[in-house]
Amino acid sequence: MSDTPTNPASDEHLMLAFSQGSTEAFAEIFRRYKQPIYGFFRRRLADPAHAEELTQESFLALVRSASRYQPRALFRTYLYAVALKILSAHRRKSAFRATFLGQPGSAPEPSRHDATDSALWVRHAVAKLDSTDREILLLREFEQLSYAEIADLLQLPLNTVRSRLFRARMALRNLLDPAAAPVKDAQIAPLAMPQIITEKGHRL
Repeated sequence: MSDTPTNPASDEHLMLAFSQGSTEAFAEIFRRYKQPIYGFFRRRLADPAHAEELTQESFLALVRSASRYQPRALFRTYLYAVALKILSAHRRKSAFRATFLGQPGSAPEPSRHDATDSALWVRHAVAKLDSTDREILLLREFEQLSYAEIADLLQLPLNTVRSRLFRARMALRNLLDPAAAPVKDAQIAPLAMPQIITEKGHRL
């Protein structure tokens, strides 16, 4: 009898199994992606309660659409597309409330109990980027999606993703360190966002 462990099921296999009624498959998907999807929303929303709420909405949307799932792309890309759609809807509702109902469009920035000064410093710098550039940067540096996945998710040409990511990295470096000399080389090493934060002992 072989002691070689079996390979874990792929995300795509699990989603197909769930679409056919396997609750165990969904439980494994939830285990793998609950924290990544919460992190996705938490980096884009100031209020952790909203991030938790939208995380739950994302998995509910996954449940509702399971019967229509087709593995045309990586499951991870599919799930982040669901999350992006829910985030866009949340932002539209917030903008509507702010414009027509006089309610705040978004929650205030986290207090010092929720985030440190250096984390907020980075958060504010990221918020100043062009919206598409910012989304590409976050998807690459934090969600760690490939260029091809980002291109598919945002429906952009691959070369556009590469060039806008480069631009976002340069802009963010200038925001974080205005005194830094401009980079003249055509290439630049990837900006390790988590490492930048953890050098100060904190994460965004």
